[in-house]
Amino acid sequence: MANHKSSVKRIRSTETKRARNHYQAKTMRNALKALRSNKSKIEVAKLIPSVSAMLDKLAKTNVIHKNKAANLKSSIAKHYNAMA
Repeated sequence: MANHKSSVKRIRSTETKRARNHYQAKTMRNALKALRSNKSKIEVAKLIPSVSAMLDKLAKTNVIHKNKAANLKSSIAKHYNAMA
């Protein structure tokens, strides 16, 4: 158990941040899954800007690495361009 007031606060804030990061990362994974499983090129075109913005925000707040965000954005663009 923590002995200092600041340690107790750090434990609380770390748990809150961990829960928020987990929620945001899971939401991102679900959005990517929805985008990749969609067969309609029009629907994918509507989803790409919102998913792209989500990836940028997560990279900015260090939930995911900026290179991972860039790789994911590239992969969804490839997915869109490969659609018939």
